[in-house]
Amino acid sequence: MRRTAETAATRLPPAPTLARWGLGTMVLTAGVHKLLDPGAWTVYVVDWLAPLLVVSPTDFMLINGYLEVAFGVALLFDRYTEFASFVAAASLSATCVYLAIVWATVGAFGDVLARDLGLAGLAWAVVRESLTPDASEGTG
Repeated sequence: MRRTAETAATRLPPAPTLARWGLGTMVLTAGVHKLLDPGAWTVYVVDWLAPLLVVSPTDFMLINGYLEVAFGVALLFDRYTEFASFVAAASLSATCVYLAIVWATVGAFGDVLARDLGLAGLAWAVVRESLTPDASEGTG
């Protein structure tokens, strides 16, 4: 089994490229879904947060959707990777703080928090790699 896995692994792109592609795909997919069905995402805006938004929850999701599509495409095509991955990492980290507060106070969204903690870690790994000297060499 190990030998099969090693053989398969040698055919894959380098780990930093896979991480960037994974993050880019997730950000792009989330953005597209927000544009197609923003109402599915407004459920994450709890009552105390809505008045703090400058726009309606639906408009907030649509704006985020357009931004996420742009950042996802940038990550997939390795353009502005430092900036795009930093925005994704900061956004996911802020989302995790928000979700942790909601989970602790209301008991909701613990499953989403668990997922987003992993995604935030992935995003910070892509940031770290993008800021490493010579990181772009050989990463696809």
